[in-house]
Amino acid sequence: MEKFSAFRDPGTGIQPFLTPVPALGSDALASVFLPLGCLAALIRTATIAVLALLYAIVVKGILTVVVPVAPLHRLLSYAFTALLSRLVLLLLGLWWIPVEVVTRKKRRNFKGTESWQPKAGDIIVSNWASWIELLWLAFRFDPIYVLPVCEPANTKGTASRQSDPIAVTPGRRTGTGSAAISSPSTRASTPRSKILGFREVNLTSMISATGRTPTAPNEYATYTSLEEIRSKADRPVVVFPECTTSNGRGLLRFSDVFAGVPVPVQRFQVFVMCVRYDPPTNLSPTLSHSIASSTLNPLAHVFKLTTGLVPLTMSIRLLAPSESPSSAMFMASDFASGLRSDDILSECCAALIAQLGKMKRVGMGWEDKAAFMEFYKGKKK
Repeated sequence: MEKFSAFRDPGTGIQPFLTPVPALGSDALASVFLPLGCLAALIRTATIAVLALLYAIVVKGILTVVVPVAPLHRLLSYAFTALLSRLVLLLLGLWWIPVEVVTRKKRRNFKGTESWQPKAGDIIVSNWASWIELLWLAFRFDPIYVLPVCEPANTKGTASRQSDPIAVTPGRRTGTGSAAISSPSTRASTPRSKILGFREVNLTSMISATGRTPTAPNEYATYTSLEEIRSKADRPVVVFPECTTSNGRGLLRFSDVFAGVPVPVQRFQVFVMCVRYDPPTNLSPTLSHSIASSTLNPLAHVFKLTTGLVPLTMSIRLLAPSESPSSAMFMASDFASGLRSDDILSECCAALIAQLGKMKRVGMGWEDKAAFMEFYKGKKK
């Protein structure tokens, strides 16, 4: 939309925050099936709500009695979480989710057979576009989720915009096409806000936080360092360095979530993954969730997805562990040469995820998302 052009990245022409819409075309078929879709959505959404309630009763209630027997509690919790998460994905229309282990460079005789099994205390790094990938991660690994606590973002914009420099930008730079899109009304880049720490949250809280921006410190929210959470973890820890969701069209600027961690990483293993969603059509809404619902987030998005009468599609690409930043052969200079930051690991992960998903990186971060949401809510009033 033209009124949101100030939040278009000048380097790529991408608007990373607005909800994607289907391409222009005839929606007659969608209109015909709309009543049937609404009926299906009511049934499927109600079933998903029942499964969510069952998760709260069993995993967060009944199974707490076996917490003293840690291995048994871990096994039962994972089993129920995996089962319920996969059932929800099926109800949403994700019958099959292709997963591929890939390498950055083609290697002879590589068949994607490297083991991708994060263990307790390892870090999974991913892009973030929806709450759907949270369910997939719960199904596969039942990890620990963390949310950053940051200083408040300075959302005051100015008349001109300069994106933060990106050390590695996959793809060609021809100076034409969408990469050359610019607008005289674009706002200035929002300064980075310091990450003060992280707070550990459960699956339902993480899903509810999808689409929102990081919180500022307050008397009710305690936080600690990522290293402290990781060192005490009995499961893998998932980190989303974008700190908020995009619409999946580009990779947001990574925050300094791994400041001071040397590369190659030695204290733990780093597993890098990328999630991609297909563009929406008149018969299948977008799976990305960049703007949180005002109440019971993301219930409105759940209902919209369940109106679809065709299978939904997503893909997951996993970087082979032999090429991750924790591999002894990893060369950080290939990704972060000349970087003016003490967070080399975040820059390396951003470059790797962009290559994995064949995504363009934008110079805007969660701070720009906070400014966008202020503007977006003001327009809706």
